[in-house]
This record gives sequence, structure tokens and C-alpha cells, in this order.
Amino acid sequence: MTINELQDQVIEEFADFDDWMDKYQMLIDLASGETPLPAEFKTEQNLIDGCQSRVWLVADLDSNGRIQFRAESDALIVKGIVALLIRVLSDHTPQEILDADLYFIDRIGLREHLSPTRSNGLLAMLRQMKMYALAYKAKSEK
Repeated sequence: MTINELQDQVIEEFADFDDWMDKYQMLIDLASGETPLPAEFKTEQNLIDGCQSRVWLVADLDSNGRIQFRAESDALIVKGIVALLIRVLSDHTPQEILDADLYFIDRIGLREHLSPTRSNGLLAMLRQMKMYALAYKAKSEK
């Protein structure tokens, strides 16, 4: 699936709920379904700066030239947010990630329902994912 198709799928799933408490619950459920990040990846190097909660993010380039993201957070809602980002951006090429217009964040109302610190954290997570994509793109062009 393309990044836009995945975003549209997320928008559709969130459209089923009118109440933001239900949407938060969906994020918590997403977080609960995520595979925990192994302890050896919970390092300072993988910690995202700018998040109030602790968020670790790792990325690997697979043999097909697609980035696979994995993450963990000590806060359930944040873990759910990063799980959404991973769902949309993982398994795509660095260029696809760099070119992506992530409209689903605004369409589901996520940005407007986050506290300023969580909103900053969301931007920090996105920035880090794009930085990984940029680094892998540069590496593959050598």
C-alpha cells in the first residue's frame, strides 16, 4: 500500500469515533498491540529529543531498500501515536518517506487534541523518521 492509502485507512478508522475519549482509547489499544522494543535498543542514541515522554526509535533499511521502523514509549498514548506513524511510514523507500505529505495527523484531529508538549513530541518523532530516511537515501546514493 502507498503512504496515502495507509493514511486514508487511518482516517477511515478514526472516523468511526466522534468522541475523543474513544480515539484516545484507540491509540492506547494500538500501543498495547505493539511488540516491545528490545532493551538493547533503549539507548540515549535512540531516544528522541523534544518528547516529554521517553520515546526510542530505530530504523533499518531492508534488502528491498525499504525502511522498517520500530519504537517504544513509556507513555501509552505516545506509544499509540508512534505506532500510527510507523504503520504509515514503515516499509517504504527513503524517497517515499521524504516526499510524504502526512495529512492524516490533521484530518483525524490529532494535532488539535494534543497538549503543546505532546504536539512538539509528535513533530520530533516525524523529524527523526525523516532524518533516518534522509540518511538512508544519502547512504544509498554513494
